[in-house]
Amino acid sequence: MIEFLWRGILIGIGATVLMDIWALVLYRVFGQPKANWAPGGRWFWHLSRGKVFHESIAAAEPYHHELALGWTGHYAIGIVYGVIFAWIVGPGWFVSPTFVPAWIFGIVTVGAGWFLFQPGMGLGWAASKTPRPNKVRFLNLVAHTVFALGFYGTASLIG
Repeated sequence: MIEFLWRGILIGIGATVLMDIWALVLYRVFGQPKANWAPGGRWFWHLSRGKVFHESIAAAEPYHHELALGWTGHYAIGIVYGVIFAWIVGPGWFVSPTFVPAWIFGIVTVGAGWFLFQPGMGLGWAASKTPRPNKVRFLNLVAHTVFALGFYGTASLIG
C-alpha cells in the first residue's frame, strides 16, 4: 500500500513538473505570459479563511508569502491528483501504463480550474471574464493533456 501511495505521489510530481516545463516553453517560444503563482497563493490563503470566490483576486488582501504558497499549492494539487488517479486505475496500471486513462483524468481535472479556481480568482466560470476566454480554455486543455503525459511518462519511468 505504501509503495502504491508513493507511486501516486511520484506521478503527481512528475506530471506537475512537465506541466511547468510546458509553461516555460509557451513563455520562451510563443511569448505567453510567464507563470505567476502569487495570485493563486493569495487565493489559497483566503480559501483557508473561508473565502472561495472573489470579484478580483488582485483586489483581495495580500499575503506576504503568496508566491511560495501558490507554488506549494500547485504541487500539492498535482500530488493529490496523482494519488487519486493511482487509486482509480489501481496497481495494474503501473505495471503497463497507458496514456488514455491518464488523458481522460487529466481532462476531467480541468473542471476544478474552470468551475472553482478561475471563478474563485474572479476570472469567471471557465475564464468567461477574461479578454480571450476560448484561448484560455484551449490552453487549459492542452496544459492538462501535458499533465496527463506526465502521469504516463513518470509511471513508465518508475516502472
